[in-house]
Amino acid sequence: MISLKLPTRHDRGHGGWWLLSALAAVLVLAPAAAIAVIAAEGSGDLWPHLARHVLPRALRDTLLLLGGVGALTIVIGVGCAWLVTAYDFPGRRVLAWALLLPLAMPTYIVAFAYLDLLHPIGPIQSAIRALLGFERPRDLAFPDIRSLGGCILLLGLVLFPYVYLPTRAMFSMQAAGLVEASRLLGAGPARLFFRIALPLAWPAIAAGATLALLEALNDIGASEFLGVRTLTRTIYDTWINRSSLSGAAQIALLMVAIVLALILLERWARRHRHYAASSRQARRLMPERLGRATGWLAFALAAVPVLLGFVLPAGYLLAAALRRVGQVGMPPSILMQAGNTVLVAAIATTVATLIAVGVIYAVRLARGPAMAALARCASIGYAIPGTVLAIGLLTPLAEFDNAVDQAVRRYLGLSTGLLLSGSGAALVYAYVARFLAVATGGIEAGFRRIPRSLDDAARTLGVAPLPAIWRVHLPLIKPAIGAAVLLVFVDCMKELPATLLLRPLNFETLATQLYAEAARGTYENGAIAALLIVIVGLPPVMLLARLGLRPAGDRPAASDRG
Repeated sequence: MISLKLPTRHDRGHGGWWLLSALAAVLVLAPAAAIAVIAAEGSGDLWPHLARHVLPRALRDTLLLLGGVGALTIVIGVGCAWLVTAYDFPGRRVLAWALLLPLAMPTYIVAFAYLDLLHPIGPIQSAIRALLGFERPRDLAFPDIRSLGGCILLLGLVLFPYVYLPTRAMFSMQAAGLVEASRLLGAGPARLFFRIALPLAWPAIAAGATLALLEALNDIGASEFLGVRTLTRTIYDTWINRSSLSGAAQIALLMVAIVLALILLERWARRHRHYAASSRQARRLMPERLGRATGWLAFALAAVPVLLGFVLPAGYLLAAALRRVGQVGMPPSILMQAGNTVLVAAIATTVATLIAVGVIYAVRLARGPAMAALARCASIGYAIPGTVLAIGLLTPLAEFDNAVDQAVRRYLGLSTGLLLSGSGAALVYAYVARFLAVATGGIEAGFRRIPRSLDDAARTLGVAPLPAIWRVHLPLIKPAIGAAVLLVFVDCMKELPATLLLRPLNFETLATQLYAEAARGTYENGAIAALLIVIVGLPPVMLLARLGLRPAGDRPAASDRG
């Protein structure tokens, strides 16, 4: 249990930093509080209809989706992490970083690509029928990708790196000593994996699987394209098609309960599982060389997720985009949509980075549980799905707009109208609230590498905190800030649910344009926008690979967001 204390005299000297941290926490918590207020207003006769006819299926599909995606990401992520860590085979070094590539592929883009690839008259089914001698699609029926099973498969192929990253790091460092000792004692491969490596890596697996499930819960594009009615999609339909904000808020509360359950489940799974390695044990695990046949089999097994999760959909997007450009040229609106995307993402990234630097520096200055609690509150937005965040932002923004309008009317006789609601500022707010945790995670890792003796030396020389961060800390954490900027920018570019619900009228981004093209079934027209999003998503993947697969500093652990 965390015990809070009032700010001391030393803390009160940092009033501005306290105020910044408090504002950041309020900005992130306000949407969650607003959802409860909106839901309490009631939705009249709509809720009984939702409870009887809509929610049972939505809740069932959501839980089945989460269960399936969780199982698939754990199997693929843990299996690949163990293969490339414990064994040496042809192509192992390439696959070690290539298994990160699906991270660059948003879930809705993979669904978008596979809908055309696996269409009855698409290239894959046509090639298989030609190979087997069948002429018509009805002569050889394939399972429909537009199903719950198809959605689980595609989300699992994209989200498994969330499990692969922390699990591989745990296998590589934490389990090295025990695994090598077990090998010397004659333990076989199965016993090594199930009795030694898997229990040691369970905390990392639980944290990674929770991140993957939160991403699956946030998804709206893939479930929409594949015909799966999840809670996220139900919120969107209730608000947009039924014009019931309170009904959407009530469903959003149900999603918040699921998010809390996931975080509590992760903490339960990691209970009493704390391991420490001595300096001798902290060396990397030496992989065991496989024979020729088993080595190529291991390569094939580890290559399948890369092929299906990145190479195949990326190749389709490239071919479709080139074909579209060759036929009719670049769509005239693509530059405007790309400009809108970059502009909003850049503003949100700048704001989130500045706030993150201030909040983390405030924790370093105050050194107390109260400031740490404020920073923790400012980081919970990543756990809130984009649709829930968008619903919760409406009331605070409308209250702010009304207050400003009434004040200006009273004193100046003018009307300001809606300043934030339905504007780009609302999008920036949503992006900052949701991805502030990504920025604070990376920047906090950078601050931890700076010894506190530098702070004490600066204070002894009479340098105030603000000049000290400018002259001492920022030059030392530039790499961490650069990585945080890259990750937040890409996350903002890919974000679809909040953008769909909060964007201004006639304001399209690459993600919303792709969503619209997929809804119309014009896949080739959306390929260029999808390819641009994937290309922008590649740099942070390369950055992760260059940093030696260290996810903890770049992405917040699930428990850190709760």
